[in-house]
Amino acid sequence: MSILTKYILRKYLLNFIIVLVSLELFFVGIDFLQNFKKLPDSANLQLLYLLYNSFFTLTLALPLSIVFGWIITLVIFTRNNELVAFHAVGSTSNKIYAPVVKISLFLITLLIALQATPLAYSYEQKRKIANGEYFINTKTDIFLKYNDNYVYFEKLLPLEKKAENIHIYKIKGDDIIQTIIARNAYFQKDKWYVVDAKIINKPQELDFENSKLDIRYEKFLHTLEGFKPKILDNVYESKSNFSIIDATSALILLSNQGINTDKIRGILYNQVFVPFFVIPVLLLVFAYSSLNSRFFNIGKFTSFSIFGTLIVWGIFFILFKFTSGGVIIPEFSILLPMVLWVLGALLFYRKKMNS
Repeated sequence: MSILTKYILRKYLLNFIIVLVSLELFFVGIDFLQNFKKLPDSANLQLLYLLYNSFFTLTLALPLSIVFGWIITLVIFTRNNELVAFHAVGSTSNKIYAPVVKISLFLITLLIALQATPLAYSYEQKRKIANGEYFINTKTDIFLKYNDNYVYFEKLLPLEKKAENIHIYKIKGDDIIQTIIARNAYFQKDKWYVVDAKIINKPQELDFENSKLDIRYEKFLHTLEGFKPKILDNVYESKSNFSIIDATSALILLSNQGINTDKIRGILYNQVFVPFFVIPVLLLVFAYSSLNSRFFNIGKFTSFSIFGTLIVWGIFFILFKFTSGGVIIPEFSILLPMVLWVLGALLFYRKKMNS
């Protein structure tokens, strides 16, 4: 790593950290003050609320901090005529912004990796603490299709991986051929283990005199392999979020059942692709900066750069909300705009740099 690269990264990372910490403290502090009266008296729960809210805010603040830190760094370089000095020693534009782009890609990748962990449910957890539901996590009257089965859970406890009063109906064509009834079932080793199950089999050929239901009891049986409680919980909750791993599992599961997966695909695209919108912004901000501060309006540059970043971020945020509401399919509302944004930004960047 060259001395110039180390110098640029040191300056940029300092500004990035300052902006990130400032945004985190602002958003988390405002939210805490607004919801303080709703929070439990327990100091532990209040601390958990702050931690969950900090990570949820990080998903918003980190991409913005990447750009805002770069804007501040460029303003300082321009004001001190450092960009002129960089070019004077033979450095090219690529060598100036390349370290920042690379570290930004690393930070965004790290954020995406965190979205694959349970931290992805931070908003849900902080909401439960505020509503006094942190230790209560149950869903009732869930009815879903899984492969050749229709499954009814009177009560689902996702954290305990337990279901109560379950009915499993096995379907062949348009006919119910088997029913499993039990009071309790537990999810272990990627399967549901049903306790004290009553199994009712309907005869294949119906005859008035000889046909009868075959009823038997099993102390212990396993079924519904891969039917994960957390996926059930989030699919049932229309406003829930997913981690990347759970979203992938849910996408495979629901696709196999022929169920609409627009919401889940939208969540995946929003978590994996949308954060990279900042990379074209970094290039455009650099392209519209200036080497010389004498004829450069720093105030105007800073205002337009920040405003433009917020506009782009806001557009993708609104498009994601449209996708979550089922208005537009995610490929048209997220992927296509993302591709157009990258291509358009590169076009403007080349045009500006060539001029």
